[in-house]
Order: sequence, then C-alpha cells, then structure tokens
Amino acid sequence: MTGTRRLAWVDCSTGVSGDMLLGAFVDLGVQLTDVVGALGVNADLVVDATTREGMRGVSVTVRADSEQPTRTLSDLLRIVDSARLQERVARRAHAVLRRIASAEAYVHDTTIDEVHFHEIGAVDTIVDVVGVCFAIDALAIDDLVVGPIALGGGTVETSHGVLPVPGPAVLELLAASQLSAYGGPVDVELATPTGIALLAELATAVGPMPTMRATAVGIGQGSRQLPGRPNVLRVVTGDPATSGAGDDAWRVLEANVDDLDPRLWPEVLDRLLAAGAADAWLTPILMKKGRPAHTLSALACGGAVEAVRTAMFRESSTIGVRLSPVTKSALDREWITVEVHGAQVRVKIARLDGEIVNVAPEWADVVAAARDLDRPAKEILAAATTAAGRELG
Repeated sequence: MTGTRRLAWVDCSTGVSGDMLLGAFVDLGVQLTDVVGALGVNADLVVDATTREGMRGVSVTVRADSEQPTRTLSDLLRIVDSARLQERVARRAHAVLRRIASAEAYVHDTTIDEVHFHEIGAVDTIVDVVGVCFAIDALAIDDLVVGPIALGGGTVETSHGVLPVPGPAVLELLAASQLSAYGGPVDVELATPTGIALLAELATAVGPMPTMRATAVGIGQGSRQLPGRPNVLRVVTGDPATSGAGDDAWRVLEANVDDLDPRLWPEVLDRLLAAGAADAWLTPILMKKGRPAHTLSALACGGAVEAVRTAMFRESSTIGVRLSPVTKSALDREWITVEVHGAQVRVKIARLDGEIVNVAPEWADVVAAARDLDRPAKEILAAATTAAGRELG
C-alpha cells in the first residue's frame, strides 16, 4: 500500500440532506443493512436506483415499521451507545447529534436536553447520522472536502409555523462551522439541519474539487424534483494528486508573526490542517529591533495550497505569506486496528522497502480509549503498540 491519504469531495450544488448523503455512500458500495438493524429502532432502508433530469443515482428512504416516539438527545445517544458501533463511528455520531441539538436549542431558546427530535426526525436523524458516520469509516476516508452548499430560498412549513429558507437551525449550524454556503438556486429548502450538521462535523476542508485522482463517484438523489436541474449530491472519492509537476507541487508556506495573542496558536495550526495542510508548525524567532516572534509554517500541495494560504491570512495577523517549492519523500503506510481492553485503536505502520520501520498508534484513538476506559493514556499507548507488534508478528 502507498502512504496516500484517502480523499473525498462532496458536491453540494443542489443542497444536502442526510438521505442524499446516504444515497451517495450506498452508490459507492457501502452496505448499511446491518448497522441500521443494530440501532434497534424498527427501521430499514428502501434503496432505489433513480434518475433526476437525466442523471442516474441512488435514492434512500428510511422506513419505520411502527409508530416512532418523540425522542430527546439523550435518547438518541443511548441508541448509538447500545448499537455496539466502532468507537470512531459512535464518537462522530455523538458529535453530530450534539451539533443538531445545540443549534435547535439556541434558535428555540431552550436547552439541548429539552430539544425534541420530532420534525428533524427521531428515527430518520439517527439512521442518517449513524449511517453516514459508518460510511466514512467503512470507506477509510481520511480527508473530506466539502464544496459550497446551495441552501435554496423561499419559505418552509414546520411545526413552529412558516419559516424562511435557509431555516434558523441551518444558519446556526453554518455559523458554528467552516462550511461555505449560498442562497438559491431555487426557492425551496435544499439543505436540512441533519445534512449540514454531518458535513460540519466531518469536513476537514472546504472548497472546490481539489486536485485528485478520482476513483469512484457516488450519487445520492433528493426526494424533490427540481425543474431543469438534477436534484443530486455527489461524493467523489480518490487519492490526492499533484498538478502534474511531480514533487515540485509541494510548497512550504511561511509567515513571520510578532503581534498575535499566543493563546490563538493551537487554533491557527488546527485551521491550517483543516484547510488541507499536510503539516503545520511554529518556530520561535527573533525579529528586527529584538522583537520575539514566531514563523508560522505549513506544508501543502496541489489544490490545497491556496486554501492553506487563505487560512493563514484569515487565522493569523500576518499580511504576507511566502511560498517555497520543496521535494518530499514519504514511507509507504498502512493501517491496522487493534483491541485494547475492548476499545478499538488504529495503528499506522510505516515501511521502507517493505521493512517495518515505525509503528504508531493513532493518538486520537488512544485518548478516546483512555477516557472511555478511565485509564492513563500512556498505558493505552503502550498496550496498543504491544498489540500491534503481536499482530505483525
């Protein structure tokens, strides 16, 4: 295997909803029957191959076998926990559901514990959220880039009365995310809170389709017929690719900064990575007149360079960014998953000419397992490394 990260781009030019995302991932070959059954909500998926304005795709509908109760956030979180999902899937599903509840609570002036998942879909929401989180994990997608989202316009009827489009919850979710969106192109509701919340939580970068080698395309069909345009959402998967200049497509972006509150630096680095940087770091320096400062640096290639430069301007106080071409050598990498006291931890294996030269448990998985098991992170790190060694022989 190569060390290339798995990349996906989401085309939201006619909006986004949970069922459209599910349809796109089913079209990519993800099997969701077992995970939906594990939720225990007496629901299944109706999957149909359909056509919208001449474009084929997959339509997915959540069908409930019985009357569904009104559920609160705590009810949905218990359903997720009882389904015995992979820890990464459950953690992401929890985060998405909390985003939805937080937005709904704010716009309706209540608390997240009092939000009732009725019109935002008790059973629909849980199936959509868990299904999409499961699909991201099943396809081993490392980076999810989300294009600008069409929101629609006009008004929509809800249990709270007639509301303008985009709805208050959609706007609140957008305000708390890095996603970009625009009104139109038709006066109907094109983006739902569930769809926005999923992308807000799962996106690692936003923007147009990055430079990539596309290997598959999944098309999810919306339930509404839009005159003159296909109501579809596309997920394009593949591998990052350079612009044809080989190693020269890699760039180091740098800026010297001496006037930024140091408490902001961790967030700045996180934003650069979210924008598509392969790495981001700080170097203490001494500038003219003896002023202490930092050099903010990031490594990026291809279509991510412009996004990282934009993030550097937006997130730091610099007014200039330097770009330098560099070459990069990378070891072949692969992932395995080991079990530590019942928790799942991913481990990255690096090889040089086929020989294993590094074994590194994923730190986010180590921290999550340590918290779930109430054990020290150093113990989980050591146990995961040992388990990986046993598996690799």
